[in-house]
Amino acid sequence: MDLDAVHAQVRAKYTALRPYLDERRRRLWAANEALALGRGGVKLVAAATGLARSTLGDGLREIRAALPPGGPAWPARLERQRRPGAGRKALTVHDPALLGALEALVEPSARGDPQSPLRWTTKSTRTLADELRRQGHPVSAASVATLLHGLKYRLHALRKITEGASHPDRDAQFRHISATVTAFQERGQPVVSIDAKKKELVGDFKNGGREWQPDGRPEPVRVHDFPDKVLGKVTPYGVFDLTANVGWVSVGTDHDTATFAVDSVQRWWDQMGAPTYRGATEVLITADGGGSNSSRGRLWKVELQRLADATGLRVQVCHFPPGTSKWNRIEHGLFCHITQNWRGRPLVSHEVIVELIGHTTTRTGLRVRAELNPHPYPTGTKVTDEALAAVQLERAAFHGDWNYTITPQAATL
Repeated sequence: MDLDAVHAQVRAKYTALRPYLDERRRRLWAANEALALGRGGVKLVAAATGLARSTLGDGLREIRAALPPGGPAWPARLERQRRPGAGRKALTVHDPALLGALEALVEPSARGDPQSPLRWTTKSTRTLADELRRQGHPVSAASVATLLHGLKYRLHALRKITEGASHPDRDAQFRHISATVTAFQERGQPVVSIDAKKKELVGDFKNGGREWQPDGRPEPVRVHDFPDKVLGKVTPYGVFDLTANVGWVSVGTDHDTATFAVDSVQRWWDQMGAPTYRGATEVLITADGGGSNSSRGRLWKVELQRLADATGLRVQVCHFPPGTSKWNRIEHGLFCHITQNWRGRPLVSHEVIVELIGHTTTRTGLRVRAELNPHPYPTGTKVTDEALAAVQLERAAFHGDWNYTITPQAATL
């Protein structure tokens, strides 16, 4: 037998198979080769593969223990890599106090403890590992991550849930709004949800989200988000028709005032509402309790009177309770889809903003129309007591500050 040739052959086979062999199959294969070579096989295979002779000895014992008379040389099943109890012991076996020390550092109840060593420090795995080592627990950042997963800890961002003090009539107002909306829809009268979307910078500024671009060629935008002195900002004010699933957005270039808000509703009625609801005699508006359409706004009510007079509609308004603006239907029915449609795209001009809003659609049939509103809307408009008293306002029996109707002046003559 040419030992050099056999050595080279075994080494070549081992090199080819090694990427596909786990620990146990490696030693079983090597032991099987040694058995096939006969006397001196263990020494030759160990030299060719670099495996320890004790490893081959373990493989030989496993093969002989699993080899029935006349049976195959390989075990039928290979469930384990090592025999029970073999391998490196877990850190918690060598250091039983490790888990307790780690939980004491990350336990939420310890956040307010003035004695907590990491009260004012971010609890990254590296920081936790440094503190544990300082306390006499040798551990790496990777091991800390593994232990935290075992303790059912996960990385979490802050979650917006707490809304502050809840108004005692909050649920009752929600029920009132729901019943009023249903009644209007059953009568075939329009129901709209209104609100102003957050102001948007106009120009080549970064916009949240990602969009498909050629690899390695993202669209460049400005580093700093300082408003452009020429283009400024825009305020998209939306009117969402709950029944028809259509939206109207006035893209204002000036201040978000009550006059601007009512003008947006007026434009929706002229362009979309009147053609859809021919013969309508009233309209229901659901809105937040603050901002330009505040339930306490004097100018808001005066402007609604102007809307009622211009359209001949009885304008009924239901405001959401304080701190519940996220339940306004326009947020989930219109604004979120607009944000999704222009994700990852810089809003470089007024025309781009109008087009992106106007091309927003959903699989459920949402249609949106948008229009630029360049008119000025100065702030600081004072409403006299006489002007407010002239508003034909009828307060509802339940929370008249949130629910009221404004009747056209002509209807009261």
